[in-house]
Amino acid sequence: MSVSIRASDPVARPFFAGEVSGVDVSQDLSREDVAAISTGMDQYGVLVFHDQHLDDGRQLAFSRNFGALEQATGDIAQGAERRLSIDVNDISNLDRNNQILARDDRRRLFGLGNRLWHSDSSFKPVPAKYSLLSARVIPGAGGNTEFADMRAAYDALDDETRAMCEDLVCEHSQLYSRSTLGFSDFTDDERRRFAPVLQRLVRRHPVTGRKSLFLASHAGAIVGWPVPEARAFLRELTEHATQRQFVYAHVWRQWDLVMWDNRVTMHRARPYDHTQVRDMHRTTVACEQSTMEQAA
Repeated sequence: MSVSIRASDPVARPFFAGEVSGVDVSQDLSREDVAAISTGMDQYGVLVFHDQHLDDGRQLAFSRNFGALEQATGDIAQGAERRLSIDVNDISNLDRNNQILARDDRRRLFGLGNRLWHSDSSFKPVPAKYSLLSARVIPGAGGNTEFADMRAAYDALDDETRAMCEDLVCEHSQLYSRSTLGFSDFTDDERRRFAPVLQRLVRRHPVTGRKSLFLASHAGAIVGWPVPEARAFLRELTEHATQRQFVYAHVWRQWDLVMWDNRVTMHRARPYDHTQVRDMHRTTVACEQSTMEQAA
């Protein structure tokens, strides 16, 4: 059986999420299967694979079909505190002993930033290309992930706003996104690692040629603009880009694997009962170049 992709809900908008069948990603894939998935990513931006019983090794092997992987250096848990390999982002509420984090645990509080709209690794000089999130254990309710189509949001801008955005460059930093939640407990090392980086506000997809907005809660300034004006403008753009007609909400099932293109989407996690286990493992494919090197 070959790879097949259909719109998750072909009669309703948004339909930028595709549901994949005909593939077991825990097995070695043919070049044709990898090419079909890549083409699906270019078309949809979000792909959903149900019933994929992965361990970290198999998830890493599948992810490497699409490029070099990032290491999880943005994770607050470092060194001996890590629960998972440096190649896997621990998107869970568990400590290294697999116990649920206390409500006031520093790592949990830092992770609450995932509830803000963002694009993975936009705070790095070379941001993320694809993210792949595997649902190992999910809570009884809540914890959905929402995705916003930044291509459709760009297309829906009025001509004046689109022209204004075209050549703008933003500063992205986790220091800024976490500060909006009142989290300021950073070490000197973290302040160095999370220093602002520059990203273009408008991107052009290297395969499809479609333009999209590159927004994130990490974006706290626009080069050459007064900070209050920049933040007001970025907030307005985010409100525009996350209107209902641009958003797909994924309701997780155990063993779902969801893969998305950070170049054309934003996403956010939704709340859940923090006393229940939510164990999600994310691998991340890096972009080949920075947005500053890409032609808009």
